[in-house]
Amino acid sequence: MLSRQSAPPVVKQAGRAVTRQVGRLTSGMRMLPDFLLVGTQRGGTTSLWRALIAHPCVVPPLFHKGVHYFDVAYPRGMGWYRGHFPIRSLAHRQAQGAPVVTGESAGYYMHHPLSAGRIAADLPGVKLLAVLRDPVERAYSAHRHELSRGFETEPFERAIELEESRLEGEVARILADPAYVSHSHRHHSYVDRGRYADQVDRLFGLFGRERVHVLFAEDFFSDPETEYARILDFLGLPRWSPEAFERHNARPRSPMPESLRTELADRFAPHDERLAGLLGVTPPWRR
Repeated sequence: MLSRQSAPPVVKQAGRAVTRQVGRLTSGMRMLPDFLLVGTQRGGTTSLWRALIAHPCVVPPLFHKGVHYFDVAYPRGMGWYRGHFPIRSLAHRQAQGAPVVTGESAGYYMHHPLSAGRIAADLPGVKLLAVLRDPVERAYSAHRHELSRGFETEPFERAIELEESRLEGEVARILADPAYVSHSHRHHSYVDRGRYADQVDRLFGLFGRERVHVLFAEDFFSDPETEYARILDFLGLPRWSPEAFERHNARPRSPMPESLRTELADRFAPHDERLAGLLGVTPPWRR
C-alpha cells in the first residue's frame, strides 16, 4: 500500500476530492470561520497564518490555508465552502473544552471587487485581519512570485508598464459575471493591489472598524510578540506565544533600480497619505 509520502499527485487529488464530498455532505455539522486573513498578497500573510494556527485555540481548514471561496469559487455554494472546515464537536473535543475558533487566509479577498460584499452577507460577525506592506516592495515581491509560478513572463518594469492595459475592463467583467475569474486581475495587479486606502475603506464600510484589524508587515516582523498579542486580543483569544516567529515564503531577488523605486513610491504617495488618514497612523514605509 502506498504511504502518504509516496502517493502520486493523482492519488492525493482523488483523496481530496472524496474528502471534500464528505465535507459537503456533513457541512451542517461544520464550523464556519470566525476570522479571515484577507490580505494582502506577499504581505507576510503566510508567516502570520502559521503563527495563528499554532495557537491551541485555533483550528485551521482541512486542506489549505486559503479556500478562495469568496473570490474565485463562489458559484460552488456555501455547502462546498463549509465542507472545508472542521466538525464543530470534534474541534471542541480536541481542544478539551477550551473555546476554539477557525478561519482561513486568502490574500486575494481584500483586492477582489466582490469578495468583501460576499463575506459580509454570508459570514455575519466574522472578523477580518488585513496585513499591509510597503506597496513598492509588495509589487516587486509579487512579480517575482508570479514569475516563479509561470503566471508572468515579462520583466518587472515591463509588467508595470503593461498593467493598465492588462486590467482594462476586468473589474467591470467581474461585476457583470460573478462566475468570471480574471487572470490578469488576480496575477498582474502589481500596482493596483498596493492602493490600500480604497480597499481598507471598503472593509470599514461593510464591517465597521471594530471588526477589521489592520497591521503592517514591517511592524509584525520587527516586533512580532507585540503585534501577535494585539491580534489575539482582537480575536478574543487567550494570550499565548509560539516558541518562535518564523518568516515564510521570502524569495531572493535582485535589487530594484532606485529610479524605478522612486517612481513607484511617488505613484503610491497619495494613496499612502489617504491610508494614514483612515488609520490615524503613518505607515512604516512613510515614517
